[in-house]
Amino acid sequence: MKLRVRPSRIRGEIAVSGSKSHTIRGIIAALASSGTSRLIAPLKSDDTCSALNAAKALGAKITEADEFWEITGTGGVFTNPGHTLDLGNSGTGLRMLTSFCARQNFPIRFDGDESLRSRLMAGLFDALTLLGCEIESTNGKCPFSVEGPLRGGKTRVDGTTSQFLTSLLFMLPTLTEDSTIELDFLNEKPYIDVTLSWLDSLGISYQKSDDYLHWSIPGGQTFPPFRKVIPADFSTAAFPLCAAAIAGDEVTIRNLDFSDAQGDKKVFDFFEQMGAKIVHGTELTIAPATRKLQGRSIDLNATPDALPIMAVAAALAEGETRLLNVPQARVKETDRIAVMTSELRKMGAVIEELPDGMIIQGGSLCGAEVSSHFDHRIAMALSVAGLSARGETVIDHAEAASVTYPEFIPDFQKLGADFAILN
Repeated sequence: MKLRVRPSRIRGEIAVSGSKSHTIRGIIAALASSGTSRLIAPLKSDDTCSALNAAKALGAKITEADEFWEITGTGGVFTNPGHTLDLGNSGTGLRMLTSFCARQNFPIRFDGDESLRSRLMAGLFDALTLLGCEIESTNGKCPFSVEGPLRGGKTRVDGTTSQFLTSLLFMLPTLTEDSTIELDFLNEKPYIDVTLSWLDSLGISYQKSDDYLHWSIPGGQTFPPFRKVIPADFSTAAFPLCAAAIAGDEVTIRNLDFSDAQGDKKVFDFFEQMGAKIVHGTELTIAPATRKLQGRSIDLNATPDALPIMAVAAALAEGETRLLNVPQARVKETDRIAVMTSELRKMGAVIEELPDGMIIQGGSLCGAEVSSHFDHRIAMALSVAGLSARGETVIDHAEAASVTYPEFIPDFQKLGADFAILN
């Protein structure tokens, strides 16, 4: 699908959809429980449905209603699905399920789309192998199979992506023996805070060092059934936030909970530092800009998903912006540093690509034909860029936005964005 974007101003109110990170953690926790759990206002997107369908195949009983999902779990004892689990584009679902499936005494095979097949898995494989897992993979990525049973004990995991550690923190408490985890470094620490908020709410015990590099996990624990309202997604909110800051006549974003552990709420601080006028209250309003955003130096290590939209903001700001310390952005759905550099250059941006980020000379953008490379955050970021570009912008494979934000196009159209789907 191609999306045509013409310069336009947006105005009005928008309610952000539920968090993908919270929704998938909720699915996995409910799958591991022996009772019936309810996720209220879950995100219904391609990624979360991939995880939900995998949970069904592993034995969970699921009722889907308009406002909630009810999941009766397996107590961690899975049904042999008898077929390959297709996780689509969901890296979070793939990595979290891998550890739980590695507990089973029969092989379970995983695969996904072309993007998921490029995603790193070797760091998690190494950690699980130390615990007794047998893994079959030709290249340390999808497709692969895992087979247990696992034992507790000492393991070590790569901190390039926080999802490896999250996977272990959910699974290790359910083993009979105690376990320890060691890391040399950890990127994306706020995502671990989201994981810990789930473990804390479910009464799961653990001990950690202040730097999050040393963990002790008591075994013999179980996941109780639960009821949880899924918070709104701050990584999704970053797109209407940027659109309002660069092309807004006043936009209000509803249902954001700044007490939640999501690290991407920091993006609102980034925009305020660049000069956006944000009124905080029970609702959050971005006031009309009186001047262009101002370039800044921004450390994105804790908020790597923000790189695509921050690159757009930087390209339209005054002065130089440095987006730094985010090498893990290269191992997401795409190499987001390389892709955003390439696509924004098509729109006239002046960018120096760094190993761990970008240096962007702000100015203006012109319309162009660009590609999402099938990456949802690239698709949405380039669409927002088109609102302030001179002329017409056409984004190829814009349907990728549905991975996390199925209502992206109609929501923006309601705000006044000149978006049109081209057949």
